[in-house]
Amino acid sequence: MRNPIHVLKSLEEKASVRNYKYERLYRNLYNPEFYLLAYANIAKSQGSMTQGVDGQTLDNMSLPRINRIIESIRNRTYQPKPAKRKYIPKKNGKMRPLGITSTDDKLVQEVVRMILEAIYEPTFSDYSHGFRSKRSCHTALLQVKRMFTGVTWVVEGDIHACFDNFDHHVLVELLRKRIADEAFISLIWKFLKAGYMEQWEYNCTYSGVPQGSGISPICANIYLSELDGFMQEYKEKYDCEPERRKTTKEYERASRRYRKARKALADAEKSTPELIREFKDSRMEKMNQHYYNPFEEGYKKIQYNRYADDFVIGVIGSKRDAEKIKEDVRIFLKERLHLEMSEEKTEITHASKPVGYLGYDFKVMRSKSMKRCKNGDMKRVWNGKVFLYVPKEKWVKKAMERGAIQVKRNKGTGKETWRPMPRKDLMNRKDADIVSTFNSEIRGLYNFYRIAENVGVLHKYYYMVRYSMLKTLAGKHRTKVSAIKKRFMVDKVLRIPYDTTKGRKYCEFYHDGFKKHSDGYDNVSDVMPNYKKYDSRHTIINRIKAGKCEICGEQAEYLCMHHVRTLKSLKGRDIFEKKMLEMRRKSLALCPDCFELLHEARESR
Repeated sequence: MRNPIHVLKSLEEKASVRNYKYERLYRNLYNPEFYLLAYANIAKSQGSMTQGVDGQTLDNMSLPRINRIIESIRNRTYQPKPAKRKYIPKKNGKMRPLGITSTDDKLVQEVVRMILEAIYEPTFSDYSHGFRSKRSCHTALLQVKRMFTGVTWVVEGDIHACFDNFDHHVLVELLRKRIADEAFISLIWKFLKAGYMEQWEYNCTYSGVPQGSGISPICANIYLSELDGFMQEYKEKYDCEPERRKTTKEYERASRRYRKARKALADAEKSTPELIREFKDSRMEKMNQHYYNPFEEGYKKIQYNRYADDFVIGVIGSKRDAEKIKEDVRIFLKERLHLEMSEEKTEITHASKPVGYLGYDFKVMRSKSMKRCKNGDMKRVWNGKVFLYVPKEKWVKKAMERGAIQVKRNKGTGKETWRPMPRKDLMNRKDADIVSTFNSEIRGLYNFYRIAENVGVLHKYYYMVRYSMLKTLAGKHRTKVSAIKKRFMVDKVLRIPYDTTKGRKYCEFYHDGFKKHSDGYDNVSDVMPNYKKYDSRHTIINRIKAGKCEICGEQAEYLCMHHVRTLKSLKGRDIFEKKMLEMRRKSLALCPDCFELLHEARESR
């Protein structure tokens, strides 16, 4: 069997060939190496231990189990099981449905996902950022900051229940443009029509891709890439830029006055207060005038940016132009993709006002402030630039949701009173774990907002959360905050001691500040796996293929992989747990006899 990495690279190389159609993709699903790679991808997530409708998890994964899946794929008897539906809360208070797929289906979907991404990823638009390799919310926002300079209106796009309303026939039609393999298409049909179980009652799926499914992100990008293509064509037709734009009469008049005042000051034998005042006033008047008319007839441009089902369109033009663009996009979504644009949530906002996008606010600066450049000239370097901001309500809501602060509003004056609160849900943990939890929450919020201009406002969040942490420790030890400070504070840094096998260590409360970064952080959440990292002999792929039990050391015909959700759940109660703690791994490769012994020990407890 071919190395799956080489297969994926080959598929990716052909993606740039226009009108190329892929054939015989289905045969890749006969390759056990693909399933091992898929297994390695999904094994590291905690969701891998979540049971589907069949009650199975990644525990007891083995080559015979993979071969049984391949045999059902080969003889076309494979049928995905319905997803188990659960609901998670959304930011607006509503509930979002998630589909929990059975483990065997996760493996097959991961193989399909890798194949589809190799085919489509190179063809996706540069304006698309959701669920893509080396792209994230940060890359989307930084592109908005760079490309939306000078826009006057912003269309905030919102597609109503996007993932739930994808038309299956439209999606398959799009897939057939590049894939000429009906067996592979048929497999995707099976996933789309698998249905879901809710309260142990089966429900058919007539539209949409279930959120939580392994193939839903790539399918969504394939579907919405049609919108990207439409906007690219629309931009080419809409954009109109004269070869030479005319300067405004007001700017020309101010420039003449400025040149005259500068010449008078230079020619004068002695500078007088009147000449200096005239020179400064004329320079200020010049700086306050528009060089070009922002509403110049014949000069129009649009910019576009999309992250998953959220998109924004920046318009250099009139509000009437923005309204027409919004209507044209609505018609395209309805007629071509059978999607509805939410009229209530799709707004047209003047670019000088805050526009909410991906958890940030952004707006185009209308500033007359000047800065002296390296050559000595004064320029309005901020005028027309896009600035990103941390919305106050976001970090306040986050602190309130976690129980770190309590906000009360005076009914008479409307004034808010903020009070740090102890977090009772953390009081039963160890001191170091409490501080570590607060640290991870602070770093998580900072990492997300570190490209904002006003990221320094998180110092207010930090102040409230810091006292919440101190009150939590004080509540646990039944003492005062001042006593906690006196006990654990060293050089103004709170340090919690904890013991390890290598001696005493300290967990320090976060104290690195909130510095603005000009680019996004490296650990973007959407990055695809780096396949080269599976070449190591210690990886889960090579462990399962080695044939050597990690407990008894005997060679076996095949190994069974044992998984646990977290290392914290292990207490070292038997040889299996001790071995996992020693290896610091959440999995064990066991021979069938040791695997049976392990589960007998679990059942006897």
